[in-house]
Amino acid sequence: MYRFLLTPRWWGINLFVVLAIPFCVFMGTWQLGRFEDRVQSHEQATKQPDPSTRAAEPLDELLPVDKVTSGRPAVATGTYADQFLVPGRELDDRRGFYVLTLLRTEGGKALPVVRGWLPGTAGSIPVPAAPQGEVTVTGDLQASENIHSNGVNARGGLPEGQLGMISAASLVNLVDYDVYDAWITLPEDEAGGAAGPDDALKPVPAAAPQGSGLDLKAFQNLGYTGEWFVFAGFVLFMWFRLVRREAETARDVALGLVPEGGEPGFGGAGEVSGASGDGGAAEAGGAGDAVVEVGAGAGAVEAGGGAEASGGAVQGSQGSKTAGTSHGS
Repeated sequence: MYRFLLTPRWWGINLFVVLAIPFCVFMGTWQLGRFEDRVQSHEQATKQPDPSTRAAEPLDELLPVDKVTSGRPAVATGTYADQFLVPGRELDDRRGFYVLTLLRTEGGKALPVVRGWLPGTAGSIPVPAAPQGEVTVTGDLQASENIHSNGVNARGGLPEGQLGMISAASLVNLVDYDVYDAWITLPEDEAGGAAGPDDALKPVPAAAPQGSGLDLKAFQNLGYTGEWFVFAGFVLFMWFRLVRREAETARDVALGLVPEGGEPGFGGAGEVSGASGDGGAAEAGGAGDAVVEVGAGAGAVEAGGGAEASGGAVQGSQGSKTAGTSHGS
């Protein structure tokens, strides 16, 4: 009954099922692993002390920035150079912009330093000037932003002197010297880098490293896990359904309920059988009626024949009597 599984058509179906189920299981397991990694990173982050409370270390010793070094205090010495405004940034539910100044270190490489935040529209209000001469700054280390970071403007088209994303890739096209693939934000006691008008700058708190918390992406990984496992179960269910349907059709063909090569369908054999049964019953009923009618007719004929015979006998008897009388006379 199951020899159809060896036909070329079913070889293709079986091959698809054999490949699809392990692939779905693998993808579901991978998504589950991503979710578990995010949960573990979140737990580790909550157990570790606040990075900003640790002792400051030289910038080069904390690079490259990762989940461990992000937020750690970094020390750098150099001279402030080019300055840019980063619009569209919020602080305390107010919209404003960052003031970012490049600090050229002794090696010639520049470190982006967010000196603070100002409310309003970038370019419409005066910005405090950066301190002159060589300075030593200590700020919380941050990784370069990307298109998924909060507040990033990746559309471009900003006025000259403004920057949509704090990253080495964005700055390298605006300056003629190398830039660190990281940046620091100054704490409150160093906001502006000098006393006086620069005190108007508000410090920007360091952001948690990406992937270290239970954000929306973590729960998306969990949702994708369920989808892949459900799809694997659906593939297996449809395979069993097709096998059962094909087996039932093969059985009906073997019993003669459906013509060989006919299209399989739900309830097809039952409909044919029912139709044959009704027709057979009708034919049987018709035959019965015909037999009754023939029997009745035969009885009538026989009765008619008997009557005619009886009539003939009566007539014969009367004739005999008449003949006798005439001979007697």
